[in-house]
Amino acid sequence: MNVSEMKQLLMSEGTPLNKVYSEHELKEETKRWTALLDHFTDQDADVHLFSAPGRTEIGGNHTDHQNGRVLAAAISLDTAGAASKTDDMKVVYESSGFTVNPVDLTDLSVREEEKNTTESLIRGIAAGFVNRGYKVGGLKIYAESQVLPGSGMSSSAAFEVLIGTIFSGLYNEGKVTPVEIAIIGQYAENVYFGKGSGLMDQTASACGGCVAIDFDDPAHPQIERLDWDLERDHLSLVLTDCKQSHADLSGEYTEIPEEMYAAARICGAEKLHKVTMEDLLKHAGEIREQAGDRSFLRAYHFLNETNRAKQEADALRAGNTDELLRLIKESGTSSWKYLQNISVPADRKHQSLAVGLALSEEVLKERGAYRVHGGGFAGTIQAFVPDDLLESYISLMESVFGKGCSYVLRIREAGGVMIR
Repeated sequence: MNVSEMKQLLMSEGTPLNKVYSEHELKEETKRWTALLDHFTDQDADVHLFSAPGRTEIGGNHTDHQNGRVLAAAISLDTAGAASKTDDMKVVYESSGFTVNPVDLTDLSVREEEKNTTESLIRGIAAGFVNRGYKVGGLKIYAESQVLPGSGMSSSAAFEVLIGTIFSGLYNEGKVTPVEIAIIGQYAENVYFGKGSGLMDQTASACGGCVAIDFDDPAHPQIERLDWDLERDHLSLVLTDCKQSHADLSGEYTEIPEEMYAAARICGAEKLHKVTMEDLLKHAGEIREQAGDRSFLRAYHFLNETNRAKQEADALRAGNTDELLRLIKESGTSSWKYLQNISVPADRKHQSLAVGLALSEEVLKERGAYRVHGGGFAGTIQAFVPDDLLESYISLMESVFGKGCSYVLRIREAGGVMIR
């Protein structure tokens, strides 16, 4: 199906966009996808459509890299791409606003000069597919993303899942599982891009829906799909961009797992998922002396937080929304007090996440829930806002952080998907 035929299909009554988007989103999404197809350089090619969502972390803040538990969900902002196969073993990726060099898949070795680039992720994902016995080949891709970089909604994971889903759909008959695509994305980010990360972001994006994940065995994470009907609970999921970029904060993010690893080693384990609270308290003095107080506090956060993620899943499974919201707020408090990823210690002047959380507390009081979202230090905060407070909540946020800073989102059931 060429571009013209695809556009006609999208505008028809039987549009395949129904697979991904809700009825009230269809009109705008149809416009978005047809405009995206206008940019596809080969209008006569056999074109296919792919989408990968951003994610929101509900519970389990900074637990995945220690093989802990998380509760996460795919969100209704996504990275959308049109793709066609080519015969030259090159991936040509185009997007509005930035340039990506073609990636030659005949060489899948790690390139130091490509670290921290989009090219490295494409090459790394292709290598991950080949390492697992899957096929790769040339691609022409045009993509655009609603998932803001540096926002904590995980634009990198959405990109990785998009590329993995394209390779799966066009070269492997869609047989690569969402979990495999997530693991390959993490591999590309860790080894080729050069950024240490856990597996939560990629898993939530690839699998879709609301998911409880246990990473005790990271090669085979336990994933359970759960149902949270926010509309039934008269709640809105709001992510607010507090207008402080993640740029230049890689050191702050790296120190979190490093300090957790240090505490684990002193307790005789490689990672904290093998450490009990009894072990941690027994070695508290040694951890403070050898790794510092913050290492102990971050380990203390992990042990409580990974258990709390399990309790959150239990509450969701039981339909106990009040308990779930209480645990989400408790998680946010632990991130602020013990994990300490709300502000950068050396930058006392800029504490945008703390400001956002204070404003949330002022509006919501004892209702709903609010917490840091994702990695922390900058980016977004998350809130579950009762419907009757939504207008006043967004109004206050916009008065402080600017118009359009808050995104009212839904939990998206579809993960990484080949739409057509």
